[in-house]
Amino acid sequence: GTPAILPIITALKNGESVTFEGKELFPEELCTPTDPGPVFLVLECPHEGFVDAVCQNETFQRYQEGAAEHQVALVIHMTPEAVLRDSRYQQWMERFGPGTQHLVLNENSSAVHNPRSYKIQTQLNLIHPEIFPLLTTYQSKVMHPLPLCLLPSARAVSHVSLLPQEAEAACPVPIVRGECLLKYHLRPQQEWQRDAVTVCDPDEFVSEALDLPDFQTRVKECKESLSAVPGNVSAYPEIVFLGTGSAIPMKIRNVSSTLVNTSATRSLLLDCGEGTFGQLCRHYGEQVDRVLCNLVAVFVSHMHTDHHSGLVNILMERRRAFAALGQAFSPLFLVAPEQIMPWLHEYHNHCEEILGDIQMIPSQSLVKGCENIRPKAKEFVSSLLESYDLAEFQTCEVQHCKNAFACSVVHKSGWKVVYSGDTMPCMALVQMGKNANLLIHEATLEDGMEKEAIEKTHSTTSQAIQTGMKMNAEFIMLNHFSQRYAKIPLFSEDFSERVGIAFDHMRVSL
Repeated sequence: GTPAILPIITALKNGESVTFEGKELFPEELCTPTDPGPVFLVLECPHEGFVDAVCQNETFQRYQEGAAEHQVALVIHMTPEAVLRDSRYQQWMERFGPGTQHLVLNENSSAVHNPRSYKIQTQLNLIHPEIFPLLTTYQSKVMHPLPLCLLPSARAVSHVSLLPQEAEAACPVPIVRGECLLKYHLRPQQEWQRDAVTVCDPDEFVSEALDLPDFQTRVKECKESLSAVPGNVSAYPEIVFLGTGSAIPMKIRNVSSTLVNTSATRSLLLDCGEGTFGQLCRHYGEQVDRVLCNLVAVFVSHMHTDHHSGLVNILMERRRAFAALGQAFSPLFLVAPEQIMPWLHEYHNHCEEILGDIQMIPSQSLVKGCENIRPKAKEFVSSLLESYDLAEFQTCEVQHCKNAFACSVVHKSGWKVVYSGDTMPCMALVQMGKNANLLIHEATLEDGMEKEAIEKTHSTTSQAIQTGMKMNAEFIMLNHFSQRYAKIPLFSEDFSERVGIAFDHMRVSL
């Protein structure tokens, strides 16, 4: 039977002779000639210090000698622009010959990875362009861009910024920039395939919304009702929601992160989940370096990764932004549980040096009545208040995991913004947030899931709203929604004109 013959087939395929029914069988009698298949290389050269080692590598040299059996179909370069600019690396690339394709994956690979996010923002923009600004794209800045060639068949998407076409003549070899879902077929014919490449068509998004029943009528009614509201909104503080979902990123909601622009030149980040830098890029485009340089402090509410795993990237990109804009670097104030430091030390010791980029203020030291604040932290707090022109930056412990905190920010001009982090209904938060102009409160679960909310130490929508009512908050913005909700949580009777639902890239002012 088939199971009995499988070991024989396996042995023959492995080049071994076998005895079957008294006869010795040899692989060359039964197997077709070996087809080695096309050769492709995947290379990561993280910085110029590795270039000599790459160029002198004997394994690579074997594939650069021109032998037909060693012809390389594709080289995938995971290398930064600085390496691609290196003349040694360019000469090494040329040695593969004209038959080799080169795919580059680095900071200049500019493409849309999540069209769903662009789609919903484009459609929300029809309702209120100021609250829901159109998303932009971002081309990473390098000091001296490498002249690049694109294959003649490469089709540029309208929203993707590519390097100037006139630079093609100086390109040593044709290279292709990576795009989301770009494919290269090795068999049966070697060719690029772009039919699945992610693209965005804003006109299509708009048409889809306009075709919805009563959409245009409802939008008109909404705008008419908004025109009746007094327009005495201040420019600052401006709150930009970068991540309004919980646990893991999804198509239209990233994990926790909220940017508070206290002035035109100062910003505060409330939590910093993974993908925060990418969200800043999509929201601010080419202005992202300016935003990073304006960022003076990050508040991390607690040690769950959906609230802090984007911090390291923010630190590194912020340092790059200062250099790119020619500004003097200044460390970032980090207001966080002390338990974050072992993680940062591990990264600093084993990956990249980042501890010089932060000035640590333990969240516990900002709790009202705390007397154990270290002298250095006290100095940092004074500088933090001065930088933002704040009257107060206060924290309180909340009911979530151990060492979880909320924060309250009071400006000298009088406005007060309170951020809950993750928590169950909490009286300490109510007391700290008394008479806030804005409460940003987690509403992970819908009403009716109170038991699960207790088990997971989160709040339901009504519990979050009631917390805001108890503290007499002027406005309540709900966020940190469970990703089980496709777009918005279920409404309850507690919703009113004082309550809003946060979306990623939503922008509001007081």
